[in-house]
Amino acid sequence: MRSPTIIAAAAIAAALTAACGGQEPAREPATDAAARPDTAATEAQRKRDEDRTKMENRVADLEGRWTELSATLAANSRSATAAIKEEVIEDVKNVRGAVADLRTTTAENWWERHERIMERNAEDIEEDVRRFTKGRRTPAPASTPDPPSGAAPFESRRDRFVTRLQNRVDAMEEHLKNARATGAQRAELEDTRARVGKLKEDVERLRKASPDDWWDLSATRVNEYIDRVENSIRRLDDNKTGA
Repeated sequence: MRSPTIIAAAAIAAALTAACGGQEPAREPATDAAARPDTAATEAQRKRDEDRTKMENRVADLEGRWTELSATLAANSRSATAAIKEEVIEDVKNVRGAVADLRTTTAENWWERHERIMERNAEDIEEDVRRFTKGRRTPAPASTPDPPSGAAPFESRRDRFVTRLQNRVDAMEEHLKNARATGAQRAELEDTRARVGKLKEDVERLRKASPDDWWDLSATRVNEYIDRVENSIRRLDDNKTGA
């Protein structure tokens, strides 16, 4: 005959087993990943908005300074050459458009815009170079056309573009080696040399660019354009007496 104590213990154990067997293990509350804000994307957009606002403020400031200075320059024909004045007038007008374009610049369209703007910049500099080299045309490097957008990896398009621009920079530097100017045109010549040097730096920076650099490269290009316009206005202001 079994002991009453053993029988009671077995009954209690059976009851506990039955009670526990009907319960499911506790689960962690479900987390809806889609409902979580993409903080990285939000922060990146905030940074882009902040960058654009700073640029817009800089442009508004230089426009005000140019409005004040242009009246003085108009009364003093000896203050600068007509070419320098016309260039600054055009830059002041275009720099606001450059900032505005950043609002519609995306990771999908930035390269085409960047490439087009750098090509146009190279053409403008080449035109200035020809003024100091008796109209000799800077030779365009022989190359096959770039493939259509999306037809080649980014690196292939980048490398071909960099090579093409580097050849143009080399040609401009060669043309300017023996260029000479006197009087007010000397400042124009030095400015042209500086622009060629800056284009060379931009090409070198682009040599290792990746698609992830799209905003940094686009914003840097526009900020440096603002820098150049500010420097031009400052230089004209410093020399407005024609001394």
